[in-house]
Amino acid sequence: MRIPIFSALTACAAIWLAAIPVKAETPVTYTDAGQALFRFAVPDFWALRTGGPREIEDTELGDARAVSRVMGIRPVTDETVWMGFVSPTGVSDIQGGIRYLEDIDKFLVKEPSITSTSETRIGGLPARVIRGTGHRDGRGVNFTATVIDLPKGRIAIAVAILRDGADPAYVDDLNDVFASFQSLQ
Repeated sequence: MRIPIFSALTACAAIWLAAIPVKAETPVTYTDAGQALFRFAVPDFWALRTGGPREIEDTELGDARAVSRVMGIRPVTDETVWMGFVSPTGVSDIQGGIRYLEDIDKFLVKEPSITSTSETRIGGLPARVIRGTGHRDGRGVNFTATVIDLPKGRIAIAVAILRDGADPAYVDDLNDVFASFQSLQ
């Protein structure tokens, strides 16, 4: 019995595709004043929300802080996990990024408790990772704040927040976002 060549090729392609995990994602570029600073990929079925430069204020203390554009992502159907990126103007190194985080931490997590810090490389660039726990919107959270040293005197800050009870599989998605990070300078 002869198998038509098209059917044989289709069957081979189906077997080959089944053996390789298919991972689609959407590349996003963070820009400031028309200059592309870095890129990362948003997982499928996650929403991207962007905001421009603004001031945020702690309603309890009346303490305002300038914030550069924030790009936030989260799963479309789940609000238990969030990741945001920012590249603050005027912050040029990892130590400055740590000071920036200390200045805005009350807007991200209440009562933060640092559980670990480490040095690593993300997208081939030096980075410092800070992990901890705290509260947000009255719920317990785990957070990871990462400061990435970009070329030309800029940094990128990525903050990931997982509420208590979030699906642990989201950690893989967040790690994939970090693995896709690339400087564009």
